[in-house]
Amino acid sequence: MPRTQDAGSSLPPEDRTLSPFTGYGRAHWLALADQLLTDAHRFASPSGARIVLPGRPSSSGTDSDQLEGFARTFLLLAFRTAGCGGAAPAGLLQSYAEGIGAGTDPRHPEAWPALGPACRQTLVEACSLALGLHLTRPWLWDQLSPDVQERVVGWFQGAWGLGIPDNNWHMFRVIVGEFLASVGAPHDRAEMAADLARTEEFHVGDGWYRDGGDARTADNFDHYNGWALHTYPLLWAQMAEGRTADPDLLPLLTARLRRFLADYALFFGADGAPMHQGRSLIYRFAAATAPWLGALVDATPLSPGQTRRLASGALRHFTDRGFRDRNGIATLGWYGPYPPMVQSYSGPGSPYWLSKAFLGLLLPADHPCWTEPEEPLPVERGDRIQALPAPGFLLSATRADGIVRLVNHGSDNFATGDQARQAGARGSGGLGRTAGDPHYSRFAYSTATGPRHTDAEPARAAQPDNHVALLHPDLGPSGRTRIHRLSVHDRYAASWHRPTWDGDTDPEARIETASVAWGAWELRAHLVDAPPDLPVYDSGWQIAGERPPHARSADGQATAATADGLTSSFVSLAGHTDLAVATAQGTSAFGRHTAVPYATDRRGTTRTVHVALIGLTGRGADPTPPAVQCTVNGATVNVRFPDGTWVLVVLGEEPAQSPLLGGEPLPGRVRYARLTPGEPPVTVPGAGDRLNS
Repeated sequence: MPRTQDAGSSLPPEDRTLSPFTGYGRAHWLALADQLLTDAHRFASPSGARIVLPGRPSSSGTDSDQLEGFARTFLLLAFRTAGCGGAAPAGLLQSYAEGIGAGTDPRHPEAWPALGPACRQTLVEACSLALGLHLTRPWLWDQLSPDVQERVVGWFQGAWGLGIPDNNWHMFRVIVGEFLASVGAPHDRAEMAADLARTEEFHVGDGWYRDGGDARTADNFDHYNGWALHTYPLLWAQMAEGRTADPDLLPLLTARLRRFLADYALFFGADGAPMHQGRSLIYRFAAATAPWLGALVDATPLSPGQTRRLASGALRHFTDRGFRDRNGIATLGWYGPYPPMVQSYSGPGSPYWLSKAFLGLLLPADHPCWTEPEEPLPVERGDRIQALPAPGFLLSATRADGIVRLVNHGSDNFATGDQARQAGARGSGGLGRTAGDPHYSRFAYSTATGPRHTDAEPARAAQPDNHVALLHPDLGPSGRTRIHRLSVHDRYAASWHRPTWDGDTDPEARIETASVAWGAWELRAHLVDAPPDLPVYDSGWQIAGERPPHARSADGQATAATADGLTSSFVSLAGHTDLAVATAQGTSAFGRHTAVPYATDRRGTTRTVHVALIGLTGRGADPTPPAVQCTVNGATVNVRFPDGTWVLVVLGEEPAQSPLLGGEPLPGRVRYARLTPGEPPVTVPGAGDRLNS
């Protein structure tokens, strides 16, 4: 049995001179890489061909899972070895070389499953193996016997003609093919070109890639944009240097990454936490892959000190909070194990895709990213609101508490028909029973909270966070699945959806929602068109802690606060009849006890408008809601904030006459306006100019 150890032990002393924010330098990255490798390798099979980690098997089965453990830790070994001129923890290079020999020998009892349609997951692991072999070529591949090299090449040939999910998987085959090309082995350049071309179609602008599909069927934007859809094309371009005939492709790829990173640094909280949104979050600090890559290929707007601050902050965030078990093995969760957030395609070895964050070790020890002092993150420099039209996000960062919030009007990971049936292979995790995929369908996410997982609750009792729904007496709250964007601009984002239950959509119902970011607060307005017999449910942030949050509801406000000061507030401005706080256990990856402030409207009319201030504040920030004045005239919402700023939101169809902002009529087709005293109003496109509607 593997020995028990303190999972956070044996790291070097902090260096607060070079790294005033995190204390981490290159030595800490190397030490943790070595810990992860040696601890995982204690679970190696006798031949070394498999890493046999304990835990729930994935939907691909244990053979695939054990290959996954080998391939993903091998990628970590490759970054560590290549970044240190061939140096590696004692014996590991030889052990992995022997494992490759056994794994590719079909006569061996520990042989890997064939790369092919019987187990498509092997293509994912083949990509890690090919990239690792490329990086360690002088010390591993070139030392293998010709027989073993021939077997490896033969095993990789299963990639050609393989039906794969239509998403970032296209790049896995490209990486495999380029490695084969680099060693003079047979490969299908035409199929690689088709995969590259399809990946190009996923780019929507501003450095953002949709993870598969198209705008007619799904909008999938999450961390895969950084740790896959930027990373693999650029690593491929480096592998293919001298063999690709398109001289314009590399400048295009680097320009996209540079543009993406200009916004991406805002996705991290002051405590180092990346945004908790999207699938495969068990990869945790792999979110730092793209910033390291930007430094590696000279395609980043971030200074060296900002790059290391971001990456080391993410690494330390999870190291301090114990992402490994007592044997040093990365768990299936966010901090500790949390099964509800784990997709069916993930097995015990899956978390080791976090190995990608160690790509930074490819930067030599004298690179400025390792030698220059850390610099503050955007959230540490000041409050900021950023509109991201490409993915349909608004970001709001507040310096006082170091939290970054994401308002979501664009990413839904929606699947229909064949897509839904292939959800396990696609990696969508499937759709939730009542409220869609909780990692995509919510109105807001943050670096300090996780969405409510309600699968263990009766459907009719589910109380999702950051959601609006119709309440069916038997089926519970409706879902927000396909998100139809209206606009994203300034502090404003809007979309609409049709309520669904278990995949069935009510064609007569429609909910339009507009959000206006205001520091730690969001002005959220809904226009609900629905049958009069279904009440409306409207909710704020879920917070979590190891002790039950303190909950209170009175005077038009519902609030919950954890012991460490994280506070979720729901302030009704219009359209609600009842307010309360829903408490539960086990519904968040952030803590055992949870609370969600929410409101309902039981008036029973066919068209209703609901307006609220939704707040999330942490320690250091004032949890007191801003004292706003709100008026609702039909579907027009007019709000005045304490500093004198007026905000106007027009829901639904265009008004019969021009709306008023601060008592003055606004010309043209205006759906949103913001007027700060002494400044002209800020407006967004009208209904005729909607984005991806």
